[in-house]
Amino acid sequence: MAIDGPAGSGKSTVAKMLAERIGVQYLDTGAMYRSVTFASIATGVDPADANEVAQLARRMDLQMDEDGTVLVNGVDATTQIRGPEVTRAVSSVASHPAVRRELVSRQREWARRRGGGVLEGRDIGTVVFPDATLVVYLNANPEVRASRRAGEVQDLDYDTVAADIARRDALDQNRETDPLKRAAGALEIDTSWLTIEEVVELLVDEVRAVRPDARPLEP
Repeated sequence: MAIDGPAGSGKSTVAKMLAERIGVQYLDTGAMYRSVTFASIATGVDPADANEVAQLARRMDLQMDEDGTVLVNGVDATTQIRGPEVTRAVSSVASHPAVRRELVSRQREWARRRGGGVLEGRDIGTVVFPDATLVVYLNANPEVRASRRAGEVQDLDYDTVAADIARRDALDQNRETDPLKRAAGALEIDTSWLTIEEVVELLVDEVRAVRPDARPLEP
């Protein structure tokens, strides 16, 4: 199952809860791009240097555990990949075509080994798995998305977070390679005024509709 959407739309929380409900594994592909960004910053490589960052991506030893722990080249980067320094640079890293090719390959291999799963990001339904059983695009109005992110990030006020989300939206939607967009035929859900539980229930119903043999677990 593929879930895409902009920052603050709720896709990470929804994807994780949905995976638990239907008994499959979950992959946060955005964390993979953040991990490359973390490796770039940690080694002094300019995130805008496409060739050097692509080499880092190809060499990167990345371990993403089910409990949310992220190890980058043996270093626990779980907290750092969510920090402001990585957040400011990740869109630049994600714009490099060679980086995207490497990570898309890893994402497809992840799903192949598990026989599927719930993957979320910004190009899952358009590029990584356009033929997924269910393709979803989550969205929310900018003010709600900024408010959500401001509540998650320490030491950053609403205005700063809102400006950063607007900047990142522009970069993600206008990049030349694999821009963020709603996949043709995707189910679009505006999460602005829905709870996480309500969104998950909607998607559980959709899973039942497209996969009658699926047996969602009890919450």
